[in-house]
Order: sequence, then structure tokens, then C-alpha cells
Amino acid sequence: MFEFGIKDFVDIFCVALMLYYIYRLMKESRSLNVFIGIMVFIVVWLFVSQILEMRLLGSIMDKLVSVGVIAIIILFQEEIRKFLYNLGAHRRVNGIIRLFVSGDNKDKVDMESIMPVVMACMNMGKARIGALIVIERISSLDDIVETGDIIDANINQRLIENIFFKNSPLHDGAMVISKKRIRAAGCILPVSHSIDIPKELGLRHRAAMGISQDSDAIAIVVSEETGRISVAIKGQFHLRLSAEQLESILTRELDF
Repeated sequence: MFEFGIKDFVDIFCVALMLYYIYRLMKESRSLNVFIGIMVFIVVWLFVSQILEMRLLGSIMDKLVSVGVIAIIILFQEEIRKFLYNLGAHRRVNGIIRLFVSGDNKDKVDMESIMPVVMACMNMGKARIGALIVIERISSLDDIVETGDIIDANINQRLIENIFFKNSPLHDGAMVISKKRIRAAGCILPVSHSIDIPKELGLRHRAAMGISQDSDAIAIVVSEETGRISVAIKGQFHLRLSAEQLESILTRELDF
């Protein structure tokens, strides 16, 4: 006799939740058709092997499934990486991680580190100078730093403005700030392909969204067209910020 208990309900709910999350992930990465194709293949495989019990065709599909798992890992390595990152970046998980993080990473961010960034962004916004500044938090950005030119200087308003000046050779890339120092400039960031990003936002904004999705970094964007300041955090945009709002966000998010 078939019995349906609480454990079966929880099992079905967990599978449904997992499929829904994978569906959202595939939709954001424009791989939805591939996901649907995989689901159709799994349904056909279960129907052939479990219901119709067709041994020959079922055994062939079994082999394809065993090889297909490796193919899926290779094909969706970026999506799997993003899923694992989101899992590790969960607020409760981060709280546990911070218990074991060394004291150097727990330093309180003072206003001497924040205000030069805020003032530089405001001045660049008024002058319509485009800028992209990435501030490292817990996730390491060493791979991003390696794509640019090492600066390793104190956070300075004039230095930031000079780096992003239109005639500067480093103005097109991103600046990376880590441990209260400007580590590098002219860095290359991963570009987000999310369809939810407003069309009026340019490549700098997509790069800011990309790094905020791949890490816990804070990405500040100054639009060259409008002079408006935006911040990308954890895959979310905060648009049209004033100096006070930018200062408030940085103070809150960087205060470990």
C-alpha cells in the first residue's frame, strides 16, 4: 500500500524548489532552452526505462545520462559556480565564516577611506567623467587585479580622478580597492548578461553587475553620459545616488 508522509512531502518540496532555482538561474543566463531540453530528456528517459521497461533503449539512455552529467558540469560551469557562490554568500553562512576570519579583515572602515571615494565620484559625475570602482570585501579579487596595472597606493581623491580622466590610459577599466588601498586600475570585469538590466545602462553598469553577481564586492559606477552615480551589490542596482546616499551605503556595507 502506498503511504505518503511528511518526509515525502518535504522531499517533493525540496526537489521542486531546486528545479525552480535552476530554472531562474538558466533564465538569467539565457540557457533556458537548454534547461528545458534536459528536462524533456529526463522525462523521456524515466518513461522508457521505468514505465515501458524497454531494456535496449533504456540501457542506451542510461549511458547517455552517466556521460551527460559530466557534459552538464562543463557546459554550465559558470552557472554552477554562481549557485555555489550564492549559497556561500548567504547571510547566515557569512556570519559563520566571519567567526573564523582573521582580525585584519574585520577592521572597521573609517571615514578617511570612504570620503575620498565619495568626493571623487561626485566631482567626476559633475564633469561627466565615466568611472568604475570595485571595493573588495570578503571574496578575493586577486584574479581581477591581475588583469590590470598594479597601483598599490593610499585612497586619494585626486588620484582616483586622475586615473579616470578621459585622456588617462587606465580610464576605461575598473579600479580595485582592497584593504583601504587602491590595488590596481584598468582591470577587466566579467560582464553580466542579465535581461533585467535597464537598456539605458551601458557596459560599465553591466560590468558592475557582473562583478557583484560573481563576488560580494561593491561596484560603484559613474555614468559618462548622465553623470549619475550607481552602486551594484549582490546583483542589485542602487541608481541615481546622491553623495549622502553613496556615503550611507558604503558605511553600512563596508562595516564588517
